[in-house]
Amino acid sequence: MKKIISLLLLLALSLSLFSCDGFIKKPEETSKTTETSEEPGVAVDPDAVGFQTVSQAVNSYTFRIIVDSKNKNDYIDLERLFNRVLSPTLSHSTLTFDMTTSSFNWFVDDKIANADTKVFNGSIVVWKAKGTSNQSPEDDKNNTNIPSANLDSGYDGSAVTITFYHTMGADLQNVLTTAIENFNKLYPNITIEHKTLGDYDSLHQQIKRDLTVGGQPNVAYCYPDHVALYNVAGAVLPLDQLISSTYEVTRADGSKEIMGFTQDQINNFIEGFYNEGRQFSDGKMYTLPFAKATEVLYYNKTYFDAKGLKVPTTWDEMEALCRQIKAMEPASTPLGYDSESNWFITMCEQYGSPYTSATGDHYLFDNETNWSFVEKFASWYADGLVTTQELLGAYTSDLFKKDEGEAGKSYMSIGSSAGAYHQRPDKVGGEYPFEVGIAPIPQVDTNNPKVISQGPSLCIFNKANEEEVIASWLFVKFLTTDIKFQAVFSMTTGYIPVVKSVQNNKNYKLFLSKADSGDNIQALSAIQCLAQMDAYFTLPAFNGSSNAREEVGLLMQVCFADYERATDKMQMIQEAFDKAIAECNY
Repeated sequence: MKKIISLLLLLALSLSLFSCDGFIKKPEETSKTTETSEEPGVAVDPDAVGFQTVSQAVNSYTFRIIVDSKNKNDYIDLERLFNRVLSPTLSHSTLTFDMTTSSFNWFVDDKIANADTKVFNGSIVVWKAKGTSNQSPEDDKNNTNIPSANLDSGYDGSAVTITFYHTMGADLQNVLTTAIENFNKLYPNITIEHKTLGDYDSLHQQIKRDLTVGGQPNVAYCYPDHVALYNVAGAVLPLDQLISSTYEVTRADGSKEIMGFTQDQINNFIEGFYNEGRQFSDGKMYTLPFAKATEVLYYNKTYFDAKGLKVPTTWDEMEALCRQIKAMEPASTPLGYDSESNWFITMCEQYGSPYTSATGDHYLFDNETNWSFVEKFASWYADGLVTTQELLGAYTSDLFKKDEGEAGKSYMSIGSSAGAYHQRPDKVGGEYPFEVGIAPIPQVDTNNPKVISQGPSLCIFNKANEEEVIASWLFVKFLTTDIKFQAVFSMTTGYIPVVKSVQNNKNYKLFLSKADSGDNIQALSAIQCLAQMDAYFTLPAFNGSSNAREEVGLLMQVCFADYERATDKMQMIQEAFDKAIAECNY
């Protein structure tokens, strides 16, 4: 029986982290429910359902279903929810999980539940063997993602080990090792065990697996949609209480620091990067920025100077310039834009047009403004003015680096600021064949610029050991605010420092002073990124926000590819939007 109970715990948490389609059923008019209301209920989105363990005993397993719903008549079919997912694997020689034969009963808030029970936010759902006590358990105060008040007691210097998951390659291992050594000079009893998981998706998948058995790390690289998914199970710690803590910590060298952030430290963060951490439906702070990049416009400065061309500042200027280059270089593709998703999202922000929302209806991008800019850019593609990474089948920097006169050569490329060295042509005879210029991407309104930010942040996972949580916070605080580390990390990776004062660091100033379009092109990129720090925007984060990003990118590809042959072009575009919304909701 203990093995079965353990399996239930594992599968319940797994279900909270992975989508479970097809289990929701609307009650029949004659079905009994635990509550009634004049407001009709709606089927709860499977991705919005979470579980938290309450207790387990020999003959019962108890957990809470977490539903983000304000209507008490929203419903979930409990029999289908649990029987379908758990029943195929939950069997025993003397015990079978089977509601249809009444081997077990469901209790919702101490009431026996039928198959079509309506479940409200915070309800206690009890699975018990038939004939056991009907008494519902008390609420378990430990199963919440609100940190304990004891977290404000500070770090007492105890020996503690924390784990850190990241994606740093071999070139960054030495940078991280040095940072940990410097951190340990301040906190020698905090041991950092770090592990690289390859790419971001591998890291994300590993954490999902770890969460099912309670083996999650203390600290990890993350993206907002990852955190939203982890938080279906309340796994990520809100940082607000730690950020505001005024407890004074004494470090090994005798110096002291406030455990939380001072206002000056908060103000030192680049605002757009910092605000990403609270773009969740509950408004709490779940992440701190760590390694950030943006998009910039790379252009062939040698060609521009020779032809007397002006770098475009608006999309209208970009179109006119592309047509001018196309007329001079008929075999060229004047502009390459690597990410269709980034392009769509950025245009929504620049136009002030809806994209997504963390609450209510999540997917808002199906509107006339967005149809219009997709139609415009699709016409550019049909006229040979632009291509994208997916349509080309390679990064568009490949076209940008082509030799003069080669078919398809581009003279502008919009891509990641962290990948500037990929935009630089290979040397010929010891010299770079052309000079690369770096400028801001075009804007709808140059007086209100908007530029996307990307790259991983850091989150802290809930742990029962408060010393681990506090030690994790001190480590995250060090990585995000230590000026020397931020400077070295930025110079090594090409990412933008997340705190402004890094620009005053002696070594970083020297790095920027050597900027050119050749060997020091990353410094040239960093200068542009820092100059536009007020333009970075944040996006709503929710479980499924990555779906929107994927679907709008695919939408752009389809509309570009089908535009020229479509009889009714706007109808084709509207149908592509309809399909994208349907896929997101599915």
